[in-house]
Amino acid sequence: MALPLKALFASLLAIASTLSDLRVATAAVAHHRSSSWRHAAHRVAGNRMHYHHPRRAHVHSGNHHSPAKHNRPKFAPGPWKQAHATFYEGGSGTFGGACGYQDVVQQGYGYQTTAVSTAMFNNGQTCGACYEVKCVDNPQWCQLGQPSLFVTATDLCPPNYNLPSDNGGWCNSPREHFDLAKPVFTTLAKDYTAGIVPVQYRRVPCRKQGGVRFTITGNPYFNLVLVSNVGGAGEVVSVQVKGDKVPWTTMQRNWGQKWETNAMLVGQSLTFRVRASDGRFTTAWHVAPPNWQFGQTFEGKNFK
Repeated sequence: MALPLKALFASLLAIASTLSDLRVATAAVAHHRSSSWRHAAHRVAGNRMHYHHPRRAHVHSGNHHSPAKHNRPKFAPGPWKQAHATFYEGGSGTFGGACGYQDVVQQGYGYQTTAVSTAMFNNGQTCGACYEVKCVDNPQWCQLGQPSLFVTATDLCPPNYNLPSDNGGWCNSPREHFDLAKPVFTTLAKDYTAGIVPVQYRRVPCRKQGGVRFTITGNPYFNLVLVSNVGGAGEVVSVQVKGDKVPWTTMQRNWGQKWETNAMLVGQSLTFRVRASDGRFTTAWHVAPPNWQFGQTFEGKNFK
């Protein structure tokens, strides 16, 4: 009887070992699945937060109707910084040059505009950003006691590397500099003979009348959309368009705040989605009717 008992005992040990291994394997699978789900959830959240680079056209599936909402806080004023300010000649049709704003008065900016140095321009992304500027540390030329000047960045102050940065090359990198529209320079300085004045400045929320404006130009094979009068952060980092037959399509920044796509949009009601530099977005649903024409401007919901 001894042999059968030994065999039985060995069989029981084998069964126990198998059950132990099964429990370990089951736990490992459960851990792996949990980890994979967490990873997948992270990827989904990451994709919802991903802002498509404006220079890479991308067409989304028509099933993606709206990005996840994150209840981001409203854009708040930034820290005060030091810079200098000059002025430049021009008119309503020229003060919006490098940003694509054909007429700053018609676009809602008035003459409270400024060109910014290359270090601030950020390849056109800064177009539309708003600043509070005040003259400081120069009683001879500053308008002491005057309220701050609030301006929108609508142009580029190009560098001049033939001149030193502290003597004529005011907009050379890495200097942060404001070249104000001439009509508003004397809000800060006593008169134009001041030439250049030291200033303090900070980013502030843009407060615009009306909604975000979309001016459509181009032709049936090339759509160029100027996005203007943007409130909140003011800076636009991504624009998407959707038609009745065309799914969400990410437009590319052409220059300034002009955005392009070769999607066939003629004859369709158009919806635009604008994402600002603070991560917030606004969607202008069916802002352009199916019979829209090139050269027309449409106004959608603005950032609050």
